[in-house]
Amino acid sequence: MDKLLLNSYLSIYIFSEVITLILSLMVLFITVKIVLKWDFNSNSKEQYALEKSLYLGSILALFLFVAKLILLVYLVYALDAISIYIPGAMCAAGVVSANGYGMVLLGVKFLTIFMLLLYLFLEKYDVESKYYPILRAREVVLIVAIVLSLIEVYLDYSYFYNIDINAPVSCCSTLYGTLEGQNPLPFNLNINTLLIVFALLFIALISALLLELEILTLIVAPLFIYISYYSVVYFFGTYIYQLPTHKCPFCMMQKEYNYIGYLVWGTLFFGVSLGAVWAIVKRWLKKDYREVKRYAIILLTLFVAINCSYILIYYIKNGVLL
Repeated sequence: MDKLLLNSYLSIYIFSEVITLILSLMVLFITVKIVLKWDFNSNSKEQYALEKSLYLGSILALFLFVAKLILLVYLVYALDAISIYIPGAMCAAGVVSANGYGMVLLGVKFLTIFMLLLYLFLEKYDVESKYYPILRAREVVLIVAIVLSLIEVYLDYSYFYNIDINAPVSCCSTLYGTLEGQNPLPFNLNINTLLIVFALLFIALISALLLELEILTLIVAPLFIYISYYSVVYFFGTYIYQLPTHKCPFCMMQKEYNYIGYLVWGTLFFGVSLGAVWAIVKRWLKKDYREVKRYAIILLTLFVAINCSYILIYYIKNGVLL
């Protein structure tokens, strides 16, 4: 444990997380005060101070969004770097699986970033409108994001504190391979059926965005990100590695593969997230941010194109498929 914390990668990460924790507490204090005491019709000094605090809170929320995004990318990179200290780990997959907190921590980080992204667009809508019509609602969303951020800190501590550098862990081949004939795919699907579901969900999501079907977008988006994860790990990823037995969501983020995993997972996450944010704002606030929808479609299409390109490149080079 001590050896890990002395590692420069983790030291930088932990220091940065402490800074974001301090900022998160500041934002939480500001936001709760605004929710409880905001009165737009008041001309008091307290209301004037709240209006200044509101602006400060928005700036800090934007900074937190950027910081959380950078720290997520850096954490994955750092976990890969410290895999040499964990017996059995060949990449970040083994380090993440060192205890039960790893995957939960990554999940909460993604959820925190999504909530901050949603807040930023709600704040944009609120500022563009007169009299801040959704001020309290948007601040509640920010409070949820900050609470998730605080949970992150707990999970950070629990995760790193409970890593035993003397206990062997499983490598990605074991974690994501087929063990004793068990099917690792969801709903007991086979690869062909998984790819059909992947294609159908992609078409459904793009169609829902183009036809401006907000509810359908919100239903399909989480399903697509779920199925896409398995499709990349168990099919598309094998073409990135050019090895049918190599199945891992983390190795593709290594230098050997030109860090393509960051682009693969980034386009998926932000494509789905922007689509969901567009649908929420359009459905409940009747505001159509067409540029957000357009970026969502572009990112989702890029995600599919990147994955398919590796299949095409492999076939051109070898004349066969894996």
